[in-house]
Amino acid sequence: MATTKLAALWNHPAGPKTIHFWAPTFKWGISIANIADFSKPTEVISYPQQMAVTATGLIWSRYSMVITPKNWNLFSVNCAMAATGIYQLSRKIMAEEVGGEKGTANQVEKHAA
Repeated sequence: MATTKLAALWNHPAGPKTIHFWAPTFKWGISIANIADFSKPTEVISYPQQMAVTATGLIWSRYSMVITPKNWNLFSVNCAMAATGIYQLSRKIMAEEVGGEKGTANQVEKHAA
């Protein structure tokens, strides 16, 4: 039973034998990098970069549900991109509304070193 499922995955039109599998798989690096940046101070968050990550995630999440065959890897990576981008933008906006996070100047110096 497991071998038939693996064979079905292997032979799927968006399976590992195609670029439709590998492109979204490597795109996970963007979301992972964004998650790694959650601990960085908000001063180093770039509005244009995070808006691009968010917009890309939202647009391609929608598009990935319209194309055939359905590519769930593409859908999930773009949902993750949108979510991490929105989170980073919300951190930056909230920090600016409050007047900055405590100790961010020290954190920026630590990350610059």
